[in-house]
Amino acid sequence: MSKEDHKPTITDTSRAVVPDTRHHAPDTIPQSPVPSPQPLIPKEELLGKFEPSKHPDFIKIESRHTEKPNIFMRKEAYESFKKMATAAKKEGVDIRIISATRNFDYQKGIWEKKWLREKYAGWKDVDKVKDILKYSSMPGTSRHHWGTDVDFNSVELAYFASGAGKKLYDWLLKNGATYGFAQTYTSKENGRTGYEEEKWHWSYMPLSKEFLKQYNEQIQYSDLIGFSGSSSAEASESIKLYVNGIDNSLK
Repeated sequence: MSKEDHKPTITDTSRAVVPDTRHHAPDTIPQSPVPSPQPLIPKEELLGKFEPSKHPDFIKIESRHTEKPNIFMRKEAYESFKKMATAAKKEGVDIRIISATRNFDYQKGIWEKKWLREKYAGWKDVDKVKDILKYSSMPGTSRHHWGTDVDFNSVELAYFASGAGKKLYDWLLKNGATYGFAQTYTSKENGRTGYEEEKWHWSYMPLSKEFLKQYNEQIQYSDLIGFSGSSSAEASESIKLYVNGIDNSLK
């Protein structure tokens, strides 16, 4: 061997590939944030088994908007109502609340009074229930339990056919949705089920839509107890036809 053969081998590191030990995050596809689920509404509130005057989400309606003492609405719904009433007043329309939140006990009082009417003597329970349900809700099924629904000015359809009543109704049809309010019990000519038409009954949909959804998820016919005729709740389809018997555009 030559002297050249005995020279120590020198490794050329200038071209050596050094492993990259740094951590690289895996490629990810951006995703839209998942919306937070709506908080569960207590069954007691869906059924009206609470006292509005003691509930932190409710507020007493001021006398300038009603002649009734001590009636309440959910705060969000009432704030929107006040804006609507102010706008209506500027156009010569007076909106008065004649009924707002009615809890289970209040609704039971209305129901039991009608149940005892002389005209129902000899009627089967289910037939009495269906007749009362034309205009009055079974306790535990009323939208008035939720604090989102109100009756305006009069509970007579004739009032809204002319004069100040017609002016009010026309204004609400045109402007109510701007403030979140909608007539739930419209004409039944298009197949709506349940209660007869109520031009006075308006609902604050930003809240009541979720209440209806959760009512359908949580409430069973077995929950409707504690009043005359409750055993006919299912036979009369009070949830299917009445609780859900609102204008189709609102579902």
